[in-house]
Amino acid sequence: MAYYAIIVAGGSGKRMEAGIPKQFLLLGSKPILMHTIEAFSTFCKVVVVLPTAHIYRWRCLCEQYNFNIPHEVVEGGSERFYSVKNALVEIPDNAVVAVHDGVRPFPAVEVIKRCYDTAREQGTAVPVIPVVETVRHLTLLPDGTVCSETVPRNDYKLVQTPQTFSIPLLKKAYGQEYTDMFTDDASVVESFGGRIELVEGNRENIKITTPFDMKIAETLISE
Repeated sequence: MAYYAIIVAGGSGKRMEAGIPKQFLLLGSKPILMHTIEAFSTFCKVVVVLPTAHIYRWRCLCEQYNFNIPHEVVEGGSERFYSVKNALVEIPDNAVVAVHDGVRPFPAVEVIKRCYDTAREQGTAVPVIPVVETVRHLTLLPDGTVCSETVPRNDYKLVQTPQTFSIPLLKKAYGQEYTDMFTDDASVVESFGGRIELVEGNRENIKITTPFDMKIAETLISE
């Protein structure tokens, strides 16, 4: 059975306020996206999805940093849904595929392996971590006011990537029409009727989207 990773790197960097796409920001000695690819390179074949306007820049960065880990580059779409769908065309039907955010450079080795093993056996695997803060649920009342109530945090999990699936299931799920309810790959598969298997993630596997996230990432990479 073949193993693949689709790394989706379509961010514009607006929330980072850095002036360049966040996946290209330097983390340690090289861009964030290179760290992310390295995390998967020993497990599988890698397909990177980039906006068309960013592909040339990425190739220049690979040359500048002598980054020679093999990977295929695919043009992204207007939404994450279409970017993943474009990448799925490049993957054979006998594969297990992990879909991962390009700005999550710290997935633990054991988490990646756990996702592939579970998806191979069960068809799906989504890494999650516990909610550690108090959670309140908001309700909008008919008069326009908002009330809230505490809910049991043990009933909820925080979702990470790599979200991993058997390729026949994921391709069929991505044959659906797009809706704005598709916030990740698990929501696409769940809408198609697939059962989502949860596995333990790692808290260091942060998604770098803000300057504060970048400070955390710089601390992690220094360690």
